[in-house]
Amino acid sequence: MTPATANIPNLVPDIQRSVRDALTEDVGDGDITAQLIPAERQARARVITREECVFCGRAWVDEVFRQLDPALNVIWHVEDGQRVEANSTLFELDGNARSILTGERCALNFVQTLSGTASTAATYAALTSGTQIKILDTRKTIPGLRTAQKYAVLCGGCENHRIGLYDAFLIKENHIAAAGGIRNAVQQAHQIKPGALVEVEVESLEELQQALDAGADVIMLDEFTDDMTEQALKLAKGRAKIEISGSVNEARLQQLANLEVDYISSGSLTKHLRAIDLSLRLYSE
Repeated sequence: MTPATANIPNLVPDIQRSVRDALTEDVGDGDITAQLIPAERQARARVITREECVFCGRAWVDEVFRQLDPALNVIWHVEDGQRVEANSTLFELDGNARSILTGERCALNFVQTLSGTASTAATYAALTSGTQIKILDTRKTIPGLRTAQKYAVLCGGCENHRIGLYDAFLIKENHIAAAGGIRNAVQQAHQIKPGALVEVEVESLEELQQALDAGADVIMLDEFTDDMTEQALKLAKGRAKIEISGSVNEARLQQLANLEVDYISSGSLTKHLRAIDLSLRLYSE
């Protein structure tokens, strides 16, 4: 799996679970159309991408066919994170024809979604190339595919924000109101899980100063103007990292690339993806 050092909790068991769920959803109690094919028929298939993309999804394809038919051979032509041209062969399948056709849609669904995520991430990463800015994803992921999409984001050259609600604090407007203010919220966070990253979302320079005084590690600027952002950077220098969030698309990202912020987070990496167009062709042996 690439990147091999991806530190995403539960990724391998999540792959096994999501593949099992996808096969259960699609195959049910049996693929009745595949039964038209003689059980002993062997075949070879090739999967191509009809468009340029950044590929992602090897482990999911391998797991689909491992669960369906361990005897089937997957022959890889690409690696995760590799940019491939239109009409390139991604992988071949060699084995039982029924198994190939039964697993086709599940395998391609994972690849088209994860490659779409990786390709979007690569586009965003390119827009800030040469700067110190790190592009982060969010929790706006497809239900059940959180770790998969987080991995795809890494394959595209961006980075992960927190994985879930358990590994870092992100204190937003409603948390602040319910906790009795920014200072109270940050202090409680340090007590609840010492050493965990504490991030506070602010909507004004006054709130920014409160977050700095409270000892926040990262401060997220929500819908700040560029002038406000420049002021925020001066106030936070050496005291906290600055993240920009809210209405971040490709056009806005090009504008933000000139600002010396630490992070830009965008839900578009995972929720506005467009699936990659793939094709499988079977050849009887």
